[in-house]
Amino acid sequence: QAQLVESGGDSVQSGGSLRLSCAASGFSFSSYAMSWVRQAPGKEREGLSCITQSGGMSYYAGLVKGRFTISRENSKNTLYLQMNSLKPEDTAMYYCAAGPGCYSNVSSAGVVSPKYLGQGTQVTVSS
Repeated sequence: QAQLVESGGDSVQSGGSLRLSCAASGFSFSSYAMSWVRQAPGKEREGLSCITQSGGMSYYAGLVKGRFTISRENSKNTLYLQMNSLKPEDTAMYYCAAGPGCYSNVSSAGVVSPKYLGQGTQVTVSS
């Protein structure tokens, strides 16, 4: 059974950093592009970043570019999101997703036709 389990969410102060992890199991991790998305209460889900199957290409939404870094370790079936210079508006539930490829535009980046989605990890940034 395919599963994505996020971890690393926490409460931090503005300007702080966090590293999120997403552990994959039950499917061929290296065959899928992976992404991070987030959703704040009362807001639509936002696609933040996507990385290709080999990790050779990564894409970012404009609002996180330069602050967040996506990476993956296929040998460990794990996806990461390093988040720096966190702001209160980054407060949300963060999810990882797997799909056949990445899309990106100025405002969003993620996987196309997501096949798997994790349960999420909460990030709270206080001012």
